[in-house]
Amino acid sequence: MIQLLVFLPLLAAVIAGLGNRTIGNVAAKIVTTGALFASCAIAWTIFPKFLAGTEHAYVAPVFTFIHSGTFHADWALRVDSLAAVMLVVITSVSALVHLYSWGYMAEDPDQPRFFAYLSLFTFMMLMLVTANNLVQMFVGWEGVGLASYLLIGFWYAKPSANKAAIKAFVVNRVGDFGFSLGIFGTFLVFGTVSIPDILAAAPHMAGSTIGFMGARVDTMTLLCLLLFIGAMGKSAQIGLHTWLPDAMEGPTPVSALIHAATMVTAGVFMVCRLSPMFVTSPVAMTVVTVVGALTCFFAATIGTTQTDIKRVIAYSTCSQLGYMFFAAGVGAFGAAMFHLFTHAFFKALLFLSAGSVINAMHHEQDMRYYGGLRKHIPLTFWAMVAGTLAITGVGIEGLFGFAGFYSKDAIIASAFASGTQTGYFAWFMGVFAALLTSFYSWRLIFLTFFGKPRWAASENIQHAAHAGHDHADAGHAAHARDAEDVHQVTPEVPEHAIDMRGFTEVEEGTLGYHPHESPWVMTVPLVFLSVGAVFSGFFFAKPFLNGEYWQGAIAYSAHLHEASEQIGAVALAPTIVMLIGLLLAFWAYIRNTSIPGRFAATFRPLYLFLFHKWYFDELYDVLFVKPAFWLGRFFWKQGDEGTIDRFGPDGLSALIVYGNRITARLQSGYVYTYALVMLLGLAGVATWAVTR
Repeated sequence: MIQLLVFLPLLAAVIAGLGNRTIGNVAAKIVTTGALFASCAIAWTIFPKFLAGTEHAYVAPVFTFIHSGTFHADWALRVDSLAAVMLVVITSVSALVHLYSWGYMAEDPDQPRFFAYLSLFTFMMLMLVTANNLVQMFVGWEGVGLASYLLIGFWYAKPSANKAAIKAFVVNRVGDFGFSLGIFGTFLVFGTVSIPDILAAAPHMAGSTIGFMGARVDTMTLLCLLLFIGAMGKSAQIGLHTWLPDAMEGPTPVSALIHAATMVTAGVFMVCRLSPMFVTSPVAMTVVTVVGALTCFFAATIGTTQTDIKRVIAYSTCSQLGYMFFAAGVGAFGAAMFHLFTHAFFKALLFLSAGSVINAMHHEQDMRYYGGLRKHIPLTFWAMVAGTLAITGVGIEGLFGFAGFYSKDAIIASAFASGTQTGYFAWFMGVFAALLTSFYSWRLIFLTFFGKPRWAASENIQHAAHAGHDHADAGHAAHARDAEDVHQVTPEVPEHAIDMRGFTEVEEGTLGYHPHESPWVMTVPLVFLSVGAVFSGFFFAKPFLNGEYWQGAIAYSAHLHEASEQIGAVALAPTIVMLIGLLLAFWAYIRNTSIPGRFAATFRPLYLFLFHKWYFDELYDVLFVKPAFWLGRFFWKQGDEGTIDRFGPDGLSALIVYGNRITARLQSGYVYTYALVMLLGLAGVATWAVTR
């Protein structure tokens, strides 16, 4: 059954991709969605067996892959408790995203291609998480990179989508280079790429050294850091995160699939899968902790200033991934995977709910042009509230809590309980990021669903009102609009600030446009994901956190878990800052809506620093992009055209043309000219004969 689970999405992708318009939109959607729901059903039969402890790790061989000398890498599917979690997460979210896309992409002319890409992406992710060796994992790793490039740039007629796809591909290649070096080094050290063999031998390599770039360094530290560079790229950690917000240029279902359950969690999964390697290197664990802590803080600060609804959720994803990494860094791998599990549900819910809002608002993505939507799209409103309650960690200890209350709070408690300097640093960053998370999450809710409608300033809504219908003309061209083009800011407020005084409020019906609830194929996935966001933490906290479930699939520290449950009043910190963030958002966006504009005007340098994402893109443009373009132009103009072409094919062809012109002058067509040539030739031959 595991082979069927993994390869059904591939078969569906081949049928939809090759069949394309020959089989039609409906057939392509039925094949791909049906295959994903079948895989999901199989995954949910496997997961409970591991949860109950009646199933143990096994390997299902597929075929012989590479045998070359001492190098062996067979294709096999490894299923253990860690893989079972990922199978449930990937297939569940992907199946619901497939169904959701029936409604969201209903008017797109290239639906078979889109659904083929979705299924291909899912297959590659399934290959990654069931890999029994590092080479197979790398194939899946690169496969999801390829599929994400295709999905982000799906609307290829849109220049910004093409740029975003290329950016994601290039940035991930940087991380993948480190990952590939880590795989090479691991094979050099252990003589195998088999993951079980490597993990069994890893403790014996602690303290050994290896030569690297002319120096002796700790073997396991080097290998783990190289592997972690790959995780940083795939999971968008600070420094290699710049592709993540730009990936919003793809369709919203793509955002949910990439940023919720699949590609961005691949790095966290890899670190947890290889956790016995990482725990042998305190330096590597420290680096993972610091990078994760910095990422969760840095991304949360940016999320407080963004106006695009999808970008806010994208930076939220980046921040939550930081939580998962610093949990792994302090040794709480169980908490990291638990948060990955719960995060998949509430983040997919938030993205798909955002897509429902965008659909209702005629593809307007700027929250400044929303307001008062809760009465028009009530199901989407309650679904998004459920996701917000989950991500902000609302709950009462000992009674009930939403998903994030159990998983995120467990991570923060583990960081404090680790008792190390980096652990305390991660705890502080995590608590502060929790405050910001609560603020920007509720800010999104208040701007979108509360207050009076601010639709009059939106060019998209004006266009919809002028058209006189809700959605009939919102096809491919409307999807392909660059949302940034409609972010017109009124002169009454500071640039990009959200000050309600600067927008024209309109009474309902004035524009002749009414936001509409999405069709059932879009709302049903929201209902199922809402159930996961509300109850997944409550039901799965105990087996995931106390180690009963893992069966040795990850490096589990029972001591750390016990210590995290005994930190006393410190455990209340996430709840306290969550409430503070909620009150700040309520005061600024409900009670006194002039506060954001005044804050942006008073602290303009800070505001612009955060709004421009800490100027990472501008810095990379100066350090890497412009020099790369200059170097490329230099080699193009001076090297290729100025040297190779000039003295090579172009020079040779010019010489032939010049010579041809000279000889052409000799071929005059006059008899006396040829007689003269013959006479000169005869004289020359005679002279040669006489002189000999």
